[in-house]
Amino acid sequence: MTNNKNKIIEMVEKMTVLELAELVEALKEKFGVTAAAPVAVASATSAAPSAAEAEKTMTTVVLHSAGQSKLQVIKAVKAILGVELKEAKEIVDAAPKDIKKDIPNEDAQKIKEQLEQAGAVVDLK
Repeated sequence: MTNNKNKIIEMVEKMTVLELAELVEALKEKFGVTAAAPVAVASATSAAPSAAEAEKTMTTVVLHSAGQSKLQVIKAVKAILGVELKEAKEIVDAAPKDIKKDIPNEDAQKIKEQLEQAGAVVDLK
């Protein structure tokens, strides 16, 4: 690494969280970027999706793990699927597990948000 980079790293190491947050905001303003910009650039540089992927309207919600709040995740699964507590626990214990298959993208996103709020690690495929 260059000497300038090392100096910057040393300075950042000494900053408080508040100072770092202010620095990030100042850099965003200075260079006119947002948090979404790197994602957009990355997706733009990746290979173009096939026609089937571009038209994909159905999604599967996959529970990868219950995280730190297993009980909350079990309750969320119970509410989402309308199953008994015991069945919800078995589903969570069997992770990674498909929670709902081939549902509209909008519904899948809502379910993912509910599970993540309960503490679960969730993916859509």
